[in-house]
Amino acid sequence: MPVGAITNRPRNPRKDLRTAKSRPYNTLLGDVIILQTQSMGNLRRTHYCGELRVSDAGKTAVVCGWVARQRDMGGLIFVDLRDRTGIIQLAFDNETAREVFAAAGEVRSEYVLLASGVVRERSAKNTDIPTGEVELAVSELRPLGKAETPPFEIAPDCATREEIRLQYRYLDLRRPDLQQNIITRHKIVKTARDYYDSQGFIEIETPIMIKSTPEGARDYLVPSRIHKGRFYALPQSPQIYKQLLMVAGYDRYIQFARCFRDEDLRADRQPEFTQIDLEMSFVDIDNVLEVNEGFVRYLFKRVMDIDIPLPLPRITYEEAIRRFGSDKPDLRFDMELCDLTDTVKNCGFGVFANAAANSGRICGIAAKNAAGKLSRKEIDKLTEFVRGIGAKGLAWVRLTPEGATSSFAKFMTADEMAALCEKMGAQTGDVILIVADSAKTTLSTLGALRLEVAKKLGIIRDEFNFLWVTEFPFFEKDEETGEFVAMHHPFTSPMDEDIPLLDCDKQRVRAKAYDLVLNGMELSSGSIRITDPDLQKRMFAALGLSEQESAEKFGFLVDAFKYGAPPHGGMGIGLDRLVLQMLGGDSLRDVIAFPKIKDASEVMTQCPAEVDSKQLSELGIKID
Repeated sequence: MPVGAITNRPRNPRKDLRTAKSRPYNTLLGDVIILQTQSMGNLRRTHYCGELRVSDAGKTAVVCGWVARQRDMGGLIFVDLRDRTGIIQLAFDNETAREVFAAAGEVRSEYVLLASGVVRERSAKNTDIPTGEVELAVSELRPLGKAETPPFEIAPDCATREEIRLQYRYLDLRRPDLQQNIITRHKIVKTARDYYDSQGFIEIETPIMIKSTPEGARDYLVPSRIHKGRFYALPQSPQIYKQLLMVAGYDRYIQFARCFRDEDLRADRQPEFTQIDLEMSFVDIDNVLEVNEGFVRYLFKRVMDIDIPLPLPRITYEEAIRRFGSDKPDLRFDMELCDLTDTVKNCGFGVFANAAANSGRICGIAAKNAAGKLSRKEIDKLTEFVRGIGAKGLAWVRLTPEGATSSFAKFMTADEMAALCEKMGAQTGDVILIVADSAKTTLSTLGALRLEVAKKLGIIRDEFNFLWVTEFPFFEKDEETGEFVAMHHPFTSPMDEDIPLLDCDKQRVRAKAYDLVLNGMELSSGSIRITDPDLQKRMFAALGLSEQESAEKFGFLVDAFKYGAPPHGGMGIGLDRLVLQMLGGDSLRDVIAFPKIKDASEVMTQCPAEVDSKQLSELGIKID
């Protein structure tokens, strides 16, 4: 029967209806085709949609997936069927059984289908997809699930607002680009397991409900029903447990650890995240760094076929701050900071002179060949940018072919201005941007400004630039209390030569700590640990913890060190950030299946949510 005949009224409706009752696809009622969902029956998937190629032509294949698109062209129907591997075109024509053709005409976007047929070469090929040379000539079609019209198009780079997509995250996760992100994440995890296993690491799980200990951020607390008034904490990291595993003799530990921190969110931060957590015994800094450099090289070669040259460069924290204004500098472009304090401290510009007189710092960056892009209007925007992050203002010089213009030229002599430009290494076409403030504000502001200017100029190279930052300060001052706190955590070992400074000059104490930075993002943080019980007690005292407080919070750890603690150290690699950087994404939400938004809530399930009074009563909790 010609294909077009199925759109006409049947000659004998009762006969067709009786025949249709035995068919597994649909029911024919006059012109109406009612599509019924079916089970898979004895058919089983033989291929994923994205696997079929010309070499499969002539084979019978069974595929399953979601309808990406249906095109009804009268005598021809094409259905693009999608699964996580890609798309295959299903073809229905005048050789297709009538009931199968009719069923194909009724499918809609996001219907779930099983299709069986013969793979054949397409007459009109699609070079945009890997399966574009073949199609499946369908002989059997089973609708497995209907779908309402989705609230947004299931397509790559969907323009629908993220809040809507997160509300329907199970649909958002069908998008091919997000699916590839999640699949790549899986490959990275598998590759990491393979590498660390080959290096003798043992994967060990540590508890999720632990004792609350100070580790830098707020804990998420879990009330105990049995021990009313007492709380577990969700781990910010498995730090204490992995150190205890070293004492227990498991000299190479690894875990893909879930970590939780109650802190304000941003694009590169989530309240719950995954860390490739590891610890090693009988090692020094070089050992830890070398093993993990090997992982970086192995990972990028296996997953992306990119060769990462080793060893990775290393700079100290002091050098990173001085040259780039950041402890996680992006080295994919130049534009280093230049200290102008001695050059301009006696000039006639009061802002510079006052900063120098008050032990401040005057530093600048030279944006090469930027005068054409950084107009006065753009510099005004940069001025607002630096004010927004704590600086008082921004001084500037534009060196154009028509001459130099500056925000402070009238306060300086020609010789002073020439000396400043010479110190900056600036030439015609360049723009000099200067901040004068306290040393901390000047350096951090220019570090952020350096990155902002590079983005505006489009000078950031497309590459993977790794860097180790070492010798972090052990202590930093809490801006609210003014007290010294541990920059990493209190179990980090100080540099041997700096131990005498613990009692007299905390600001100069350096830690055996190191961070791995990739393209300006901190990927991991680690350190060599304290294993001497006396030194650990001394460190607690330097952090302001009384003997009683340290015993209550960490007594079990110090006691463990009394029974033969090996020298050990380790680090935690942020898996989410690593995946984000490898994929070149902008937000962690793109590489996590079910992420939180910036207020730490999940839009889809609407958590956190209230609980009923009975649950609260069982926990001994009353809400004010």
